[in-house]
Amino acid sequence: VQLQASGGGLVQAGGSLRLSCAASGRTFSSYGMGWFRQAPGKEREFVAAIRSGGWTSYADSVKGRFTISRDNIKKTVYLQMNSLKPEDTAVYYCAARPGTVATMTPDAYDYWGQGTLVTVSS
Repeated sequence: VQLQASGGGLVQAGGSLRLSCAASGRTFSSYGMGWFRQAPGKEREFVAAIRSGGWTSYADSVKGRFTISRDNIKKTVYLQMNSLKPEDTAVYYCAARPGTVATMTPDAYDYWGQGTLVTVSS
């Protein structure tokens, strides 16, 4: 599976961005998908995940502001980010793992995209 993330950019605080992650392969619908982020000098952290059946989970820091979704026909997972804050500034990565479950643990994911930079100015 190859993942291609896009949609990052520079936005003012309070603004919105939508990240996309396009996947290759014929079994996308059976993969658990996740979004993670890594700010300068910090460890990679969980943002959101979605199971193949659509069940979702979020980090407390983004709950109510971010929405993860997937389109199995387009083989794409999205991260809609609203009410962005300067502390959301990071490189955002999408990840995939075989099976229906999506977890919060980076080590559980087998495939990673290249990352897309999100910068939120105050």
